[in-house]
Amino acid sequence: MIAAKALRLALLAAGTAGGLSGAAYGLLSGQSKYARRVIGPPANDPLRADGIHLPDGTGPVPRQELPDGVEPLEFAVLGDSAAAGLGVDFPSELPGVRLARGLAEELDRPVALTTRAIVGTTSQELGAQVDAVLVRPPRLVLIIVGANDVTSKLPVSTCAQLLGDAVRRLVEADVAVVVGTCPDLGAIRPIPQPLRSIARHWSLALGRAQRRAVEAAGGHAVPLADLLSPEFLARPTEFFSPDRYHPSAAGYEAATKVLLPVMCAAIGAWEGGPLPTAPTRSEAAEARRPTSRIVARLNRHLHRRSR
Repeated sequence: MIAAKALRLALLAAGTAGGLSGAAYGLLSGQSKYARRVIGPPANDPLRADGIHLPDGTGPVPRQELPDGVEPLEFAVLGDSAAAGLGVDFPSELPGVRLARGLAEELDRPVALTTRAIVGTTSQELGAQVDAVLVRPPRLVLIIVGANDVTSKLPVSTCAQLLGDAVRRLVEADVAVVVGTCPDLGAIRPIPQPLRSIARHWSLALGRAQRRAVEAAGGHAVPLADLLSPEFLARPTEFFSPDRYHPSAAGYEAATKVLLPVMCAAIGAWEGGPLPTAPTRSEAAEARRPTSRIVARLNRHLHRRSR
């Protein structure tokens, strides 16, 4: 259902902004319907393993089992299905659990994980999750959101502003915030070309806008599309779950490897060397064509066929 809405709105945006001819729009609409059938709705709700995770990699354990005087670091995860970990088979594979245990090991301190992420969340709905977290502010928050923003019918700038507002509220409450920006939707193979290129263009534009908004609000942005899409493109059967839309355990593991150092740095606890850096914009854009050029090429091709 999430993917279906994303495809419909990506198609609508392409038709409005890119000037598609009727024939081209019809072709992309057919591709969208095909991709929705292939992806289908989520089969299950995400697993949960909230609670206290220990430096030895075990957990969750009851709070009362902690030694006297030991306070865990409070860590919350907000956002959409990618933040919630939809697509894995075991609680230990959840991104929140991987990150909580990674933090516990780095800090040599228990970490209390709270997951507020909800499948289907957009930037419009992120504020409710922030409200819930601020009842008892944690030390650190991770947000992953953006893939569903195509369903919101809002401009990229508005979606980024909503995310920036959420980050600013948390930062003002003395919470360290790390945001994994919108992934590269062009890596999702069930979306056929040229619709996949349009989805890629839109998601990359959103990711760039999110990064600017997050950093302006005092948060730390991790450009997931730039850092991860090469691996997802090269190893799709390994990095995607059976629905071919959400990451697999291996995909989430790759994401946590680039998120964890930034999360540690956000709370002043990273001693593991240089942080992950995104490629330059020209490097990241290599072999990617802007939507307007894709649309123009598609229209020329269909015009030739109709003669």
